[in-house]
Amino acid sequence: MIDAEVFQVEPWSITERQLTFDHLAQTESIFALSNGHVGIRGNLDEGEPHGTPGTYLNAFFETLPLPYAEGGYGYPEEGQTLINVTNGKLLRLLVDDEPFDVRHGELERHERSLDMRDGVLRRLVEWRSPAGKRVRVHSTRLVSFSHRAVVAIQYEVQALDQPLRIVVQSTLVANEPVPDQVADPRAAAALRAPLVGEYHTHHDLEAALGHRTRASGLLMAAGMDHVIDGPSGTVTASESDPDLARVTVSTELEPGQTLSVVKFVAYGWSSQRSMPALRDQVDAAVEAAKRSGWEGLRLAQRDFLDDVWDRADIEVEGDPELQQALRFGIFQVVQSAARAERRAIPAKGLTGRGYDGHSFWDMDTYLLRVLSYATPDVARDALLWRHSILPQGRARAEELGLDGAAFPWRTIRGEECSGYWPAGTAAFHLNAGVADAVRRYVGATGDNDFERGPGLDLLVETARLWRSLGHHDASGCFRIDGVTGPDEYTALVDNNTFTNLMAARNLRAAAEVASRHPYRAAELGVDEDEVQAWCEAADAIVVPYDEELGVTAQSEGFTRYRRWDFAGTDPEYFPLLLHYPYYLLYSSQVVKQADLVFALYTCGDHFDDEQKARDFAFYETITVRDSSLSACIQAIVAAEVGHVDLAYDYLRESALVDLRDVAGNTDDGLHLAALAGGWLAVVAGFGGMRDHGPILRFDPCLPAPLERMTFRLVYRGRRLEVVIEPDLVRYRLLDGLPLEFLHAGELVTVTHGLPLERPLRPRAADRVVTPPVGREPLRRGVGADSDPPMRIPN
Repeated sequence: MIDAEVFQVEPWSITERQLTFDHLAQTESIFALSNGHVGIRGNLDEGEPHGTPGTYLNAFFETLPLPYAEGGYGYPEEGQTLINVTNGKLLRLLVDDEPFDVRHGELERHERSLDMRDGVLRRLVEWRSPAGKRVRVHSTRLVSFSHRAVVAIQYEVQALDQPLRIVVQSTLVANEPVPDQVADPRAAAALRAPLVGEYHTHHDLEAALGHRTRASGLLMAAGMDHVIDGPSGTVTASESDPDLARVTVSTELEPGQTLSVVKFVAYGWSSQRSMPALRDQVDAAVEAAKRSGWEGLRLAQRDFLDDVWDRADIEVEGDPELQQALRFGIFQVVQSAARAERRAIPAKGLTGRGYDGHSFWDMDTYLLRVLSYATPDVARDALLWRHSILPQGRARAEELGLDGAAFPWRTIRGEECSGYWPAGTAAFHLNAGVADAVRRYVGATGDNDFERGPGLDLLVETARLWRSLGHHDASGCFRIDGVTGPDEYTALVDNNTFTNLMAARNLRAAAEVASRHPYRAAELGVDEDEVQAWCEAADAIVVPYDEELGVTAQSEGFTRYRRWDFAGTDPEYFPLLLHYPYYLLYSSQVVKQADLVFALYTCGDHFDDEQKARDFAFYETITVRDSSLSACIQAIVAAEVGHVDLAYDYLRESALVDLRDVAGNTDDGLHLAALAGGWLAVVAGFGGMRDHGPILRFDPCLPAPLERMTFRLVYRGRRLEVVIEPDLVRYRLLDGLPLEFLHAGELVTVTHGLPLERPLRPRAADRVVTPPVGREPLRRGVGADSDPPMRIPN
């Protein structure tokens, strides 16, 4: 776990005041930069030491076989894994022939700072070589939002006390060794030398490498060029071979003199275009970056982020650490997707290779909830990626004997890569999550063109899946049996409530949109009989209920399973999946992550207030949060049912998941869904925002430790600011036409220039709830500083 003092608490930056070798791998993830197309881990400029070297291109992968001790029909035969591509961020330094290495000599000063307003990573180092020569190095790097393919680094070396001979080696290197896979389901497969050289070239200050993957056959190219500013007599040289290209800059510095090297790196890849075309693309991207220059790239970076913060910032007063963490979460979610442009958003973004770089339901169910109200164009692109893999979804459904499309549980290109059926393919609720993301995006934007085009395609194909997956029983009820809901500790169950309610919403949404666009629906073969069948299935969906306990069952029979002995479970045995057999987990009342509680949020219009309170109290006592996806959902529902302080604790746990390494695996990449969960816990939890129907609803509250909470969002071309204070909420329309919405059930309208104030609805929980023994949330001033990490698997 990362101690609170490792990072200085600041509102707009993450600053490490000294290099902590014990946290090197975690900080590589935290200091990662990306634009959704290119991602670079926060490795040191000179490359060593490192935890995991990492440079990634979205959807650039290698295939590998999925072996089974005993195979079965429908098991995927190949997996896909994100690979570490050509590293262009290396800048090695020699001082009087002594390699600069933080492990040797004396590190007098070492600071790194991720600036979330400028979108850059800065590093300042003062180092005394073993020979006593002192040098100052200042580097700034960015992954450009304005130039999709470009990484740029400004590297400055200054002599401090005496004349120095300085050599800077700017390098492109392919096939770097990566750490071996550990015995952990979160880790990625380690591939040895996955890239095969296709070309290499160098000229003056330019160099480039081209490669292909051995099995997947993808092509990639990386090129670099430089702008050098140094004393007279500075000389340069270049060289290349299949896996290495290098530009060397050599000079002599008098005390106070500085050598500046600005490095522009560009990447391109394709499964269709030729290597000469990629080479030309990379050359052009480098030239465009050089034309903009370092200052132009830096200013464009700030302009992009100014717009983001103007639309999606969160401010909290009373908890500086939480303020920092919430902005970090928004920053990482935005940079994971900003220029993905019809590619998937991996669960770790491009910050690490955890889960092999796969995309899960995290994208549709967590990230797109944020992006639809922060950067809706980016959300649209992500949904267009889902649309682009409909052919693979249809093929998978046909393989499973189903109609419509079955989207993969985990994938890079669209094929199913999960070799574990119970917690993979059987988690069909992913498909309803895709449909709900379509519904939410259209509701947030009013994008009718998308609705009648790709949106209708996605809704129809997912509705067809549910209609064929479920069936009407003898009593006329519509059942969906043998599936796994969000709780992966309760697999292959009948009538998972979350799945059924989300499927019903999917079916109704498909029927409504098909009815609004009958001609387009007819092109898809949708007729009145099919629409009626969808509506009948949705109206007859089974929602299990335990009359004796008065609670909604997570699935049929769940409340009759054996109770888990939490008091007798060693805290070191969490996460349970690494210490207990699945048979015991599957047959016990123990919940890995919010499932029924998730339904209370996403399908809250199905439950009355009293039922929500009873259900939350029941499931809170058995939910162990062995997944980082859980805390934010529990925060949302806890706030709604009156457990406001508990919601605050869960908000902190979700927001701090990586800055404090709560899950114990930040070294493998960031937990993007949990970071998005910080925004969700504020907006949907304490803001009480719900988008179940055609009009937004808010019902705010404020946790006692905070003096004020402010959040912004965009909705149908408007920018709305919500300010929550202890006794009232203030709605301000910053831009756009008047907005009508519900505040605590009251229909109100806010107009630009005329803030609207309303009192907060009193919150008081009528029952005490307690998490399982040993699984209490991260608490401010308690668990934050003294509790051991919770070891959450994802």
